[in-house]
Amino acid sequence: MINSKKDFIITSSEKETLIFAKKISKLIKPGDVISVSGELGTGKTCFVKGLAKGMGISQIVTSPSFVILKIYHNKIPLYHFDVYRLDKSYQLEDIGFNQFQYGDGVTVVEWGTKMNELLDFDHLQVNFYYYENKKRKIKIIPHGESWLKRIKNFNL
Repeated sequence: MINSKKDFIITSSEKETLIFAKKISKLIKPGDVISVSGELGTGKTCFVKGLAKGMGISQIVTSPSFVILKIYHNKIPLYHFDVYRLDKSYQLEDIGFNQFQYGDGVTVVEWGTKMNELLDFDHLQVNFYYYENKKRKIKIIPHGESWLKRIKNFNL
């Protein structure tokens, strides 16, 4: 069962993380950017899978660790970046990140905290942490007025 604390959400399974992400998907709109961070295995890609499912994307979502970007076509496209292997923010700019942010789709950046200087604008930050046993603690941090308003009224 998803447990909501004041500053974070606790999920106890992959299924609950998927459900949580589907609920977040109801808040998104074209042009949104979501930064997803956390240690290896904490649920970042699982979150993106749930987000995609909630957006109506039927393709299988996998981590783009080696290709850096995967595009999932839909009414609102999903641009899924994984910047784990990048060292500098200019590398993300070199592959056209600026063309996607604020575009016609939703841009999700796994390991987004590595590229904070590129994410200094209106976006949602979702941080994953290991929590007792196999549970995950998820902290949602809205950046910018648009996300502050949407998250303020967000209810699990």
